[in-house]
Amino acid sequence: MKPISALRVSDLREIRFVLADIDDTMTVNGKLPAESYRALWDLHDAGIGVVPVTGRPAGWCDLICRQWPVCGVVGENGAFAFYLDGEHRRTVYHPAAPPPEENRERLNEIARRVYDSIPGTRPAKDQFCRLFDVAIDFREEPPLLGFDVAARVRSFFERHGACAKVSSIHVNAWFGAYDKLSMARHFLAERFGHDIGDREANRRVLFCGDSPNDEPMFAAFELSVAVANIERFLTDLSSPPAYVCARESAAGFVDLVQLLLEGRQSASRRRVGTV
Repeated sequence: MKPISALRVSDLREIRFVLADIDDTMTVNGKLPAESYRALWDLHDAGIGVVPVTGRPAGWCDLICRQWPVCGVVGENGAFAFYLDGEHRRTVYHPAAPPPEENRERLNEIARRVYDSIPGTRPAKDQFCRLFDVAIDFREEPPLLGFDVAARVRSFFERHGACAKVSSIHVNAWFGAYDKLSMARHFLAERFGHDIGDREANRRVLFCGDSPNDEPMFAAFELSVAVANIERFLTDLSSPPAYVCARESAAGFVDLVQLLLEGRQSASRRRVGTV
């Protein structure tokens, strides 16, 4: 991994979209600081489309797409994307996501076994507004459990045929062959005609994350960045990010946005000077 200061101005000036995780990437201690929200507006005002790519539930994503300065949001680790079309909220479902009701009882039964088998695990408090997955809380609220416990929860779901990913706070589990990356790819293509499978198009997207459930994104994008708290997960990652921020969580995200915007402004000044 290289420090974000190694990002080239020639790369930064081409960025059209910033995709980013939310929890412990834009937030700190569960809060979205004013600086992070201001950074989102700064990207918006610079004409850069922001797409949060999160494990958070549909209920949260409805609010995010309506009230944040974003051009869409990918939720529940890739089951869907929401965006505003004028005053109407539109939904893009992942082609591989089964109907929400199809696996609900099956997921709930596996989750009940997790709670019985692994002490301290419990449903995430945002479970009530989820459509496709179950979220097991291990670090969002006390008692805080270790990442070794999260690994046990993930393995439990996988042994029962489900997909499962560990974030910085939850273990999310679902049925269906989708993840953050495949939904981000589908959404950008469907909504904007932007095919990240094309190398030039890929280099116009920057991703920022913080945890193992972001690994497909780290692997896919040449301009992949993590905030500094990725350090605790590096031994678990086969595909680390290309760049890393000097600071953790929201502070690192804000540093990255400032560097991106300064790089674009610098490139613009150079072009004006050569006219």
